[in-house]
Amino acid sequence: MPSLLESLRRHTTVVADTGDFAALRTLQPTDATTNPSLILKAAQKEEYRPLLERVVAQRPDASTPELLDDLLVAFGREILALIPGRVSTEVDARLSFDTQATAERGRGIIARYEEAGIPRSRVLIKIASTWEGIQAARILQAEGIRCNMTLLFALPQAVACADAGAQLISPFVGRIYDWYKKQAGAAWDEAANAGANDPGVKSVSNIYAYYKTHGIETEIMGASFRNAGQILALAGCDLLTISPELLTELAAQNGEVEPRLNAASAREQAPALLPCNEIAFRTQLNDDAMATEKLAEGIRAFSADAVKLDAMIEAARQRAA
Repeated sequence: MPSLLESLRRHTTVVADTGDFAALRTLQPTDATTNPSLILKAAQKEEYRPLLERVVAQRPDASTPELLDDLLVAFGREILALIPGRVSTEVDARLSFDTQATAERGRGIIARYEEAGIPRSRVLIKIASTWEGIQAARILQAEGIRCNMTLLFALPQAVACADAGAQLISPFVGRIYDWYKKQAGAAWDEAANAGANDPGVKSVSNIYAYYKTHGIETEIMGASFRNAGQILALAGCDLLTISPELLTELAAQNGEVEPRLNAASAREQAPALLPCNEIAFRTQLNDDAMATEKLAEGIRAFSADAVKLDAMIEAARQRAA
């Protein structure tokens, strides 16, 4: 009998959510995703210090933002040597409300990859799903630069991303679950909110149904999982990006995974087409307390980790001086 991970791969493209090269060698995912928090976690490990030092030494006169992108791309290049598919590299979250600056940084990241001989088809530029970020993705997609829209918590964000022609969206299952569990407090019933009833799973399922019903080609990649049950409940989703810990857990258990999502059944739900413009986006997002709070919280957290990466770069610059 196959492992749960092997069985899951038959229905869904499995992506590793990590910047750890050793984990990628072991788990052999198709694609990999990174974010400032994951790169910070990896960069703090002793075995990755030479990579940081090399980035700083190669361009000692570069600005800190330039070196930050150099570091992200350096990790991305190492990751691409270990996987057959794509890597996602994130634009500085501190630019989440600046369309032009986000687009410019996205172009710079792609240019770095292309200078290293890596085609843009193997790179996804990760951008926060704010209105401004989505408009930056519209610009980049028109230039042939593919985008992965992150920090996505609600259908209005998914609708706007599709309208912008984004290559892929990453709805955050676990953070949605976290919010509802915290709101319920002592009244939370874990069993009643598991599997298909998990609020994060339901959110991704609704987006999946909307996209498949309306023939939207943007890929859906469930992200931010808290347990294996959430992953298995979304089997059949286009892609799932999973932490090394949960990938290892799935690989250690045998069993058959049945697809829970499929385009045919999704179209039977026939969700209505939603309006897509800035007013509708901001109004609908504002009406969703969970999505509003988790988007803001996510931007703050990624921005804080970018500041810590800046400090690591500056410390490395001082050591090299």
